[in-house]
Amino acid sequence: MKTTRTSKTNTLSRRGFLQSSAAAGAALLGPAIVPASVFGANTPSERINVGSIGVGRMGRGDLRESLGFKQVQVVAVCDVDSNRANDAKKLAEAHYANRSNSGSYKGCAKYGDFREVVAREDIDAVLVATPDQWHVLPAIAAAKAGKDIFLQKPLSLTIEEGRVLSDTVHRYNRVFQVGSQQRSDSRFRQACELVRNGRIGELKGIKVGFGTDPGTRPEAPMPVPDSLDYDFWLGPAPWAPYTEKRVHPQSGYGRPGWLRIADYGAGMITGWGAHHNDIVQWGMGTEYTGPVEIEGQAEFPKDGLWDVHGAFSIEYIYANGVKVTCADTRKNKQGILFEGTDGWVYVKRGQIDANPKSLLTSAIGPDETHLYKSNSHKGNFFECIKSRAQTVAPVEVAHRSNSLCLLGDIAMRIGGKLKWDPQRERFTNSSEANRMVSRTMRSPWRL
Repeated sequence: MKTTRTSKTNTLSRRGFLQSSAAAGAALLGPAIVPASVFGANTPSERINVGSIGVGRMGRGDLRESLGFKQVQVVAVCDVDSNRANDAKKLAEAHYANRSNSGSYKGCAKYGDFREVVAREDIDAVLVATPDQWHVLPAIAAAKAGKDIFLQKPLSLTIEEGRVLSDTVHRYNRVFQVGSQQRSDSRFRQACELVRNGRIGELKGIKVGFGTDPGTRPEAPMPVPDSLDYDFWLGPAPWAPYTEKRVHPQSGYGRPGWLRIADYGAGMITGWGAHHNDIVQWGMGTEYTGPVEIEGQAEFPKDGLWDVHGAFSIEYIYANGVKVTCADTRKNKQGILFEGTDGWVYVKRGQIDANPKSLLTSAIGPDETHLYKSNSHKGNFFECIKSRAQTVAPVEVAHRSNSLCLLGDIAMRIGGKLKWDPQRERFTNSSEANRMVSRTMRSPWRL
């Protein structure tokens, strides 16, 4: 059976999670999460101790999900907002207090500085779900400290950051998973397998659609809440006066304002684009490269606090001649449409469709391309911590998918046709665009 799954094996961790190559093979070919009975997950030597860095809107969800795995034990939480750190600590400790084997649990420590978490020798893996300007630095620190890493998407704020992170993860032989959970959805995998195996004929074009964010009015500075270490929250981003809509709600876990501010992220082009453009790359088999030409346009707010793109349209041209059109849902419907000479496949969360309909029941033969199968995204991450195999969404793939989004953001801001060398990761016709491949970090932070 032809497969595109990479079974690169890293050095075993100090706990020696697998005892034989037979067990390793079972981990690679078995269910999305290895049964607890295989590894004796309730024994201290086989438990995965996890620290959760960033426990806001997405991080709290990652924490809750991780608590559902019997072989996982959350022993530390970290957030620059002490109210959120307190909530996360209570959530973890309440969960283990209700478990029959909780006698071995020593409690969940609370931190405000991620460096204290990665310094703990008893922690095997970290979950990082911070604002985007804080994605790469904690992940790099964790890799250097010998921790495996689950990082929320998008991978990085800049293309340069993503390159450094990918190189670091490989240098230190860490297991890495990005939160591109559509790769663990059978509909997206099926769509990509149909395309990769020529069921729609020769691939000609791909259309991607997702929504955009609104702007808002200017916001007056506000006093920094006592619970928030605002300078640390800003971190490597430029200094700016505090206002609640710049950061996150002080009450509850609603959608934070920072998602719509360019100093901390690129807006929906990386928010949804990191998901859908990842499927574009998966379906084309271009996971380790990128486009050669990019042209984009967008509407940007003329004033106000939130300043990322609104309505937009981007065209990417690949070396194989395929054109990818990525646009807001006024132009392209939500999801991904693969168009070929003999038909099309359309996929979004909860739906897959095709023309002809018979494609949906087309079996992929044993000698055809079978893509990496994962039915549980977090489960796949924890499985791979034990097997030391590559995850369904590894760091270099995540970097290339996120680069596609960031290239689009640069093109929208500059205008005109940009030419990109995906091997050198540099523009060949614009020094202005090359300056946007990286950003200066505010002292004392640096890559």
